[in-house]
Amino acid sequence: MSELPPQTSEDAFESKPALRNAATIGFQAGIVGAFVSAVQNALGSHSRGAAGFLTRSGGTIGTFAAMGAAFAFTEAAIANQRETNDALNGIAGGCAAGFLAGLRTRSIPVALGSCAVIGAAMGTFDYAGEIAGRSKEEKEEKRKKFFKSVPQPVHHASE
Repeated sequence: MSELPPQTSEDAFESKPALRNAATIGFQAGIVGAFVSAVQNALGSHSRGAAGFLTRSGGTIGTFAAMGAAFAFTEAAIANQRETNDALNGIAGGCAAGFLAGLRTRSIPVALGSCAVIGAAMGTFDYAGEIAGRSKEEKEEKRKKFFKSVPQPVHHASE
C-alpha cells in the first residue's frame, strides 16, 4: 500500500475547539440577537414597554444564539473530522444555521431552503477567502510586494 506523503508544517491541519467556538460565537450572535430584539421592540407598537424586549421579541435572541452556535460547532466538527480547512466546512455550518432559521417558521421546506441558501452563501464566502481572512505573515508579504521599498542611502567610505 502506498502511504500518503507527510504534510509540511504550513499544510498541517490544526484541530479546532468545536465547543469553545460554539460557545463564543453563540454568545456573540446572542448579543446581535439582543440588539435586533431591542430594535424590534422599539419600532413595534405595543403596550408592554421595555419588557417587550424579552416578552415579545425575546425569541430572536435565542434564535440568533442558536444559529451562531450551530454554525460554529458544525463548521469546527466537520473540519476536525475531515482534517481540512476549506469551503465545505462553511457550507455544512451554514446549512446547520439555515436549517435552524427555517425551523423557527415550523416548515421543513423553508428549513431545507434556508439550509441551501445560507450554506451556499457561506461556502462562497469561504471559497473566496472573505471570512477566513489571511494570516499576518500573508498580509505582510502582500504589503511588501505592493508597496515599494524605501531605498537605503549608500554610504561611501571616505579615503
